[in-house]
Amino acid sequence: MKRRVVITGMGTVNPIGHNLAETWDSVKKGVCGIGPITQIDVTNHAVKLAGEIKDFSYEGVIDRKEARHMARFTQIAMVAADEAMKQSGLDMEKEDPLRCGIIFSSGIGGLQCNEDNVATGERRGYDKVSPFYIPMTIPNMAGGQIAIRYGFKGMCTCVVTACASSNNAIGDAFHYIRDGYAEVMLAGGSESVITHLGVGGFTSMTALNKTEDPTRASIPFDAERAGFVMGEGAGALILEEYEHAKARGAKILGEIAGYGATCDAHHITAPDPEGEGGAAAMKMAVADAGITADQVGYVNAHGTSTPLNDSGETKAIKKAFGDHAYKMMVSSTKSMTGHLLGGAGAVEAIISAMALKEAYIPATINYKVPDPACDLDIVPNEGRNVQVEYAISNSLGFGGHNASVLLKHVTD
Repeated sequence: MKRRVVITGMGTVNPIGHNLAETWDSVKKGVCGIGPITQIDVTNHAVKLAGEIKDFSYEGVIDRKEARHMARFTQIAMVAADEAMKQSGLDMEKEDPLRCGIIFSSGIGGLQCNEDNVATGERRGYDKVSPFYIPMTIPNMAGGQIAIRYGFKGMCTCVVTACASSNNAIGDAFHYIRDGYAEVMLAGGSESVITHLGVGGFTSMTALNKTEDPTRASIPFDAERAGFVMGEGAGALILEEYEHAKARGAKILGEIAGYGATCDAHHITAPDPEGEGGAAAMKMAVADAGITADQVGYVNAHGTSTPLNDSGETKAIKKAFGDHAYKMMVSSTKSMTGHLLGGAGAVEAIISAMALKEAYIPATINYKVPDPACDLDIVPNEGRNVQVEYAISNSLGFGGHNASVLLKHVTD
């Protein structure tokens, strides 16, 4: 019999909340976290909007001196992990640290550190760059710092699959526990690349929306969608083997029931327009959970607000679920947060877990113009008080990476 894997802690910092409670309140209110970019001077940039974390503070979590040696993506990861650990009530003095592991992702890592140290190198010579440059920049350092903080001595790794990264992290951690290699895994992801290179790089490849109207910037499934909005954020989940969680009296917040991962093998940035890879990942997740497709009531879509993604993902959902696709609710919370890149899957999995726990399906906000190519029930503008038993959270990344995590409502 396969071991059950449950969620006992969640933490997040993102454009619509500094913590889980604030984030969920914003989701229910349909708050849009997109606004003018403040982290860099965008005078010479075509893109003026992003989903920034407002008034971010690491006070009480990271020492100031320690924080100076952490890139922003690591700082926000530490804050999210701190909240998840506190909510879980884990006492590491009572745990076998070799049975506690971490899979924590970032798609890009410390991009601002790259920019800063290139500038230093050009000015002073490259032997004069910061001695912390390499450890601050590499994407696995968020997971490494979390492990150091809490004493997790089992496997600690970092999946890098672009915008699918943290969904892969959650799915891989789920399988790692289910297959008996650990009792506890801290899984998730973090990203913060609202920098000159980050904004400029995505702009030059025509991936970003250039509007200056926050209400028409991240508009998944809308016929007027014209690119995604870059966001930043982190999400951390404590996953535990069910009996282990019960034995220590943990409060169970949700359950991971299935996982599917595929590759389009199609194009370096464009998704398969027919959605074959995404459909296969969702089918795998359903089969992995041992349920039928018609038991899934909600899909938190990747829904980036790009022309290709949203129509392709719609096709994928139809291929995965057949006629049931028209009976499901399919919304994109990127309409609120923007696209958190390597942090997206973790934050969206947390929102999906809360949707099951609180019997509330988030809306796709700022939706105005229907697109015949995106004709599913996208829960436009207003969320719904509906209890569903299973939900899928999708993440699709450059390189053709597809990851689907299937979550279950917990009643015991």
